[in-house]
Amino acid sequence: EEYTGSTFSVSNLGMFGIDQFTAIINPPEAAILAVGAVEEKPVVVGGAVTVRKRMRVTMSCDHRVIDGALGAEFLRTLRRMIENPLMLVY
Repeated sequence: EEYTGSTFSVSNLGMFGIDQFTAIINPPEAAILAVGAVEEKPVVVGGAVTVRKRMRVTMSCDHRVIDGALGAEFLRTLRRMIENPLMLVY
């Protein structure tokens, strides 16, 4: 009963130009997603350096509610959906 009513929150400081931060869980939250700014960064693609848009996303979880492996799977799925938005349609 102590964990009923848990929520998942999103904190977006990226709109203020913050590239990365750690969001703090406030009861009764089970987890909070911290979204940073989109920035152009050099990355290696196919052996060549090119500029791509990058965004940092971190998640803080209450491990009494969410197992770390489940949280990692959520972040992996979120990444795939952001990188391939057509996945949301099919």
